[in-house]
Amino acid sequence: MDEEYDVIVLGTGLKECILSGLLSVDGLKVLHMDRNDYYGGESTSLSLVQLWKRFRSNDKPPELLGSSREYNVDMIPKFMMANGTLVRVLIRTGVTKYLNFKAVDGSFVYNNGKIYKVPATDVEALKSTLMGLFEKRRARKFFIYVQDYEDDDPKSHEGLDLNKVTTRDVISKYGLEDNTVDFIGHALALHRDDSYLDEPAIYTVKRMKLYAESLARFQGGSPYIYPLYGLGELPQGFARLSAVYGGTYMLNKPECKVEFDTDGKAHGVTSEGETAKCKKVVCDPSYLPDKVKKVGRVARAICIMSHPIPNTNDSHSVQIILPQKQLGRRSDMYVFCCSYAHNVAPKGKYIAFVSTEAETDHPETELKPGIDLLGPVDETFFDIYDRYEPANHDEQDNCFISTSYDATTHFESTVQDVISMYKKITGKELDLSVDLSAASAAGEDA
Repeated sequence: MDEEYDVIVLGTGLKECILSGLLSVDGLKVLHMDRNDYYGGESTSLSLVQLWKRFRSNDKPPELLGSSREYNVDMIPKFMMANGTLVRVLIRTGVTKYLNFKAVDGSFVYNNGKIYKVPATDVEALKSTLMGLFEKRRARKFFIYVQDYEDDDPKSHEGLDLNKVTTRDVISKYGLEDNTVDFIGHALALHRDDSYLDEPAIYTVKRMKLYAESLARFQGGSPYIYPLYGLGELPQGFARLSAVYGGTYMLNKPECKVEFDTDGKAHGVTSEGETAKCKKVVCDPSYLPDKVKKVGRVARAICIMSHPIPNTNDSHSVQIILPQKQLGRRSDMYVFCCSYAHNVAPKGKYIAFVSTEAETDHPETELKPGIDLLGPVDETFFDIYDRYEPANHDEQDNCFISTSYDATTHFESTVQDVISMYKKITGKELDLSVDLSAASAAGEDA
């Protein structure tokens, strides 16, 4: 391999494939390698036989579960916000033409042992059984304030500088109860812990507006969309994009070893005795284990069922967020469910995931509050994996390492990592100014 590449990308996880596509579109010369013989890395989707092989070694799945090929079980299950950053990236790059999306039926929150639909607007606040009569009125006023808030219209600010006052200050102005604050912060604004309460309120208001705008986009029961045939389609879509713009792909390349010069800068990757030269390396944490630090673990249950989750209006696809306070935990728990409606299982079958940041070594016990919401389950698989973050200085070694996927069942944190890496690699902001009416086309199956 005599030619030199601008960037060599190692691993075909979703983050790496998005970056590969974006950098190729920018005109950089990209070589993309993976030790696996399939796309997706940690974020791949598995058939039933592959799922059994991964978690039950040589056992065969029971025939009553249906055809293995009809299953596409995500290893990192996440929904997309219909107006969110990932959808903007998909439209900006044209990857929408490789994929079909469908709206997700429901978005729910766990409160005092029950599941409630997440109210996202003033109208929904008045209808919600989550709050008493007086609290509904207070919440309605708060939602109207958020809906009407515009950065460049001081009249809509009601005398508050949201860049200076905290979320706690704004919430106390409206006198909202703790349970209401809980669902607003965790199920609407999608914060992962309560530290947001002491941060500038502008972040929470913008997140709430994103939720409401996404909900309005398809007039569905949730703000989320999800690709038909599962998330494994996404890395392949970005791989095709990269190839269209001249990117080169090599799967099944064992022992991808990053080579460093005497100054400690990455300048190539060796596999099977051949070295490809490059200026920069992009990879997931598994390719450079000595340049990352462990920051946590995700506990997860994968459940195959023959019915929708009870108390979700028979939704074929749904997200339920269990805020940390409701469970007496330090981190939220997430339930993700999809079914044959999104072509990820045979007719009549549902796949549910329960995930959280692990706080003990007993995922079965930790995940029980989420699993208890599912009703009868045909098969359950438990998994626990480490989360890593880069510990290197990319300006010194030219290595750009993604963070591991967290427990959330939506893509907002994932895409922020990609955007941050893109800026470090190229030195410029990613332009995501797109016509979001195209998003409706992307989700016209919704």
